[in-house]
Amino acid sequence: MDTIKECLEIVLNGNEKESRMAARGIRKIVYGARPSKDDFWDIKKAIYAAPANYAKISEEWRQENFAMAISVIYFLHSEETGLDFLFPWLFELLQHPNGYIRQAAVRMFGNDIGPLTVHIRCPEFKQSKSKSARSDEILRDLSASLSGLITMYWKPEYEKHKYIDSLPPSPYKSAQLVLFELQESSDREYYR
Repeated sequence: MDTIKECLEIVLNGNEKESRMAARGIRKIVYGARPSKDDFWDIKKAIYAAPANYAKISEEWRQENFAMAISVIYFLHSEETGLDFLFPWLFELLQHPNGYIRQAAVRMFGNDIGPLTVHIRCPEFKQSKSKSARSDEILRDLSASLSGLITMYWKPEYEKHKYIDSLPPSPYKSAQLVLFELQESSDREYYR
């Protein structure tokens, strides 16, 4: 398991123990040693193919390992395809019953919120008006979709919780975490 490609292959095809170890090995490759140029190409291909590969996985433990592995390398994805190209898949992950998978989705959304809100947080940042307008459109759609998820998963017992952190693990909490990060990274009134 010396490359990201090898690790992802084991995550997708190895037994449960090997898959788990390979998913955790990706972090060591990305943060430990300096990834090679081939690793960056493999990362780009893996992220682009993630929704299709995930759809083929039937075992929940393999889904968990795959989602966690992709979440480690996700911040290295290219903006060429647009920051929101994986949002439909990430919304699917946010609704998964497994908390590790939801947390991986929260992390990946967090990686995209920063670049999407840079023109709001730093008005002096030079960015084309069309890119800023596209970012605004993506952020409004993201906010609306998250609000829809929150409404869909809301339960009366959540009213007794004052803070998001005190909520029980659930898709509701995961959507709240992403929405909170979106609001903290931009003007809270911007999307209302």
